[in-house]
Amino acid sequence: MTYDQGREMMQHVEITQRNETAIYFADPHSPWQRGSNENVNGLLRKYLPKGTDLSVYSQEELDAIADSLNTRPRKSLDWRTPLEGYSEVLNNSVAGPDTLQ
Repeated sequence: MTYDQGREMMQHVEITQRNETAIYFADPHSPWQRGSNENVNGLLRKYLPKGTDLSVYSQEELDAIADSLNTRPRKSLDWRTPLEGYSEVLNNSVAGPDTLQ
């Protein structure tokens, strides 16, 4: 997994240990190091332009946007949808989905 330098990953060591997943950090101001993330941001901007006040949207509207993005096939996933990819990970998990919390 690759992340930027945000505070949301303060517990990256614990996440790595619990899930046996390597976490990498992109260099500051280097969006090309997180290409698929930048692609998704571009897709999201079609629905919510940068600077949009999310408080004017209902949870149902935001859920519909998420559903649209999560059911869109992606080249990076061999033309599967993110939902299909995530379901495959859960189905192949030895310990089951409860360990991903």
